[in-house]
Amino acid sequence: MPYNHGVSVTEQATSLTVPVESDAALQVVFGTAPIHMLDDPAAAVNKPILCYSFAECQNNFGYSDDFKNFTLCQSMDYCFRVFNVAPIILVNVLDPNKSTHTTANVEEEVTVQADGTLRYDKPYVLLNTLVVKNAETPLVAGEDYLASHADDGSVHIVVLDDTAAEAATLKVSSKSLKPDGVTVADIVGGVDALTGQETGIELIRQIYPRLGMTAGILLAPGWSQQPVVAAALQAKTEGINGVFRAVTYIDISTDAEENGAAVYSGVKTAKEKLGVTSAFAAALWPMIAIGDKRYYYSAAFGALTAYTDSTHEDVPYASPSNKALRCTGTVLHDGTEVLLDQQQANDTLNANGIVTAINVNGWRSWGNNTAAYPSTTDPKDRWLAVRRFFNWDANNFILTYFQKVDEPGNRRLIQSVIDSQNIKGNGYVARDYCAGYKTEFRADENPTTSLLDGHLTTHTFLAPYIPAEFIENINEYDVSALETALTGGEAA
Repeated sequence: MPYNHGVSVTEQATSLTVPVESDAALQVVFGTAPIHMLDDPAAAVNKPILCYSFAECQNNFGYSDDFKNFTLCQSMDYCFRVFNVAPIILVNVLDPNKSTHTTANVEEEVTVQADGTLRYDKPYVLLNTLVVKNAETPLVAGEDYLASHADDGSVHIVVLDDTAAEAATLKVSSKSLKPDGVTVADIVGGVDALTGQETGIELIRQIYPRLGMTAGILLAPGWSQQPVVAAALQAKTEGINGVFRAVTYIDISTDAEENGAAVYSGVKTAKEKLGVTSAFAAALWPMIAIGDKRYYYSAAFGALTAYTDSTHEDVPYASPSNKALRCTGTVLHDGTEVLLDQQQANDTLNANGIVTAINVNGWRSWGNNTAAYPSTTDPKDRWLAVRRFFNWDANNFILTYFQKVDEPGNRRLIQSVIDSQNIKGNGYVARDYCAGYKTEFRADENPTTSLLDGHLTTHTFLAPYIPAEFIENINEYDVSALETALTGGEAA
């Protein structure tokens, strides 16, 4: 051990910024991931996996900037690299054991380089299916050769066996993932009648029993613009596990050939064709760009919502509208720039229950209405921020008082619930989360027949603040001021 005398400095690796956490806006994202990069690709199929960092996402699913083929990566990127919010739950449906999701690469000869390496130029290769032969002699992975994915998507093979390294060519075959083999049916999923195994969006049921968390936002960027997926997402927002609630963010396609809209004036019709009408949904158009990367708006808006909540004590009372999107522009699916002004965004999109983005000293989300507007004007169903507060409060009530179920239904139990809720509600009002919050036990809502059936009903009145969507100032010419300035207030 050295003898220390004097002054010394040591260095350590730079720490990454810890993501801010938001549970109220817990995103559950369905799609496809580059699982060919994993040692065990099958471990990340049709299973909800909770991730608190980009590294966890990468370890569990792989990562690629190819957002078209690997749609989950949009949310990974926007959540952790753009807004740095956590956690998110990801569900990959791309299955290496499903024949329609893979492609067999026939055996071919690959040239061995002078340094004993090979470049196997096939995309999305599943390394556990790689077969390398010297003539007809199979080589053993880990002993005779090492294989890894190169940055350009090809496979880099290092030959360790001397005889094989000296050969002119080696024979290589494999299986590759086939992302375009995934269909809307895979995303929607189902329940196997024989095994009971759940897949796709049906896995939302497993979130709470598996992870002990309640979903806040359901997403499927790259897929939600399909009517069948949009319908499935909307159907799952209510009655999760029979009791919980969430919202879903749904993209309206920017491709006119996909029943979408390439021009803002056609978005209302595209929304109607997509069938997005739920008070538990937000409809979004167009896409978001950061440099050359193009994201479906739902991935960006989900991350923005979580970030907004995190800056408001993780209580979803503030609207994500008019918040910085941290992007470089809005685009169509082919990269064509979209540039809306405030009037276009207001009169054609917001007025029809569509959230968009405008550039006002930087790109901002723009729109407070749920997809149910203008069909409904009920505040709890029209305003997205109010709807989310109602969902959050309902989920919290269920989680808080589940412990009271099956206890004696006496006055003490009832009073404990009422007192606890009102103490909590008074705190919300004091912090300006809402304008009012009051819970009561009413005799007219608890008839004897219900009490005999073990059914107790409490009634909560809550008033989350409505977004200040329009602020108007009235200007009027002050004649008296002019007279005073010119005459000093004296009569002529």
